Amino acid sequence: MRLPRRLLKRNPDTHKGDYGHVLVVGGSPGLTGAVCLCCRAALRSGCGLVTAGVAGSLNTIFEIKLTEAMSLPLSEEDGFLSIGAFKAVDDFSKKADVLAIGCGAGRKPAAGKLILKVIKEIDKPLVVDADALYAVSFDLNALKRRAGTGIVLTPHAGEFSRLANKSPSAIVKQRKKLAKEFAAEYNLVLVLKGRRTIVTDGAGLYENNTGNPGMATAGSGDVLAGMIAAFIAQGLDIFEAAKFGVYLHGLAGDLAARDKTQNCLIASDIIEYLPEAFKREESRR
Repeated sequence: MRLPRRLLKRNPDTHKGDYGHVLVVGGSPGLTGAVCLCCRAALRSGCGLVTAGVAGSLNTIFEIKLTEAMSLPLSEEDGFLSIGAFKAVDDFSKKADVLAIGCGAGRKPAAGKLILKVIKEIDKPLVVDADALYAVSFDLNALKRRAGTGIVLTPHAGEFSRLANKSPSAIVKQRKKLAKEFAAEYNLVLVLKGRRTIVTDGAGLYENNTGNPGMATAGSGDVLAGMIAAFIAQGLDIFEAAKFGVYLHGLAGDLAARDKTQNCLIASDIIEYLPEAFKREESRR
């Protein structure tokens, strides 16, 4: 796969605002690492600015763990994001180019209500991952009632089973067909993660050939969500951003496994090897 030039070369006269702003909304007690991985992956994938929208009581943790990313303390209930955070997220979204929601958000009803309101009412491209997919599974109509366009869902087979109301075995047997049908029905891009990850917008379908079993590790999906969001922020359409995100994510994972072995691979290794993955693609042009 040949990457677009805008992901490999930059104009000399440029600044951070030219490469987009990602707002990552998520995090909860015990799951702060998910947001950090998403933010770091977005920055390493070329995004100019990243802000982490997190529960106010956890903000100090993110201020310590994140160096390049900014943070936005939000209203919460016992460390979990709440509907009271919506106005702040909505206001800040006007500065952002794309939102990544759900990483480490937890499954408390308060967080779920916020996630569904963001999906329905904020008119910005969205990457919906992890616990946001859990929230959506209880109100699929939120996808059809969206005020804006441009949404990427990134479920693994178990998460897609809930969304599509199909058994895991049915997902495995008909994953291409079911993925295309779901994406077409809800007018979105679906990234069905797993061996040979599928990306479809309901019409076209891309089947990825990079990646390895070592990437079946905590946080790998958070890294992918950050990468896709970064590519959208840099001006790619959501289908292209999802395809290139999946491809480079797998390639970085393959390069990491080469040096660290599949058994020892962790999610932050994927971020560490993104520069080498980008250099490989640049050398092919």
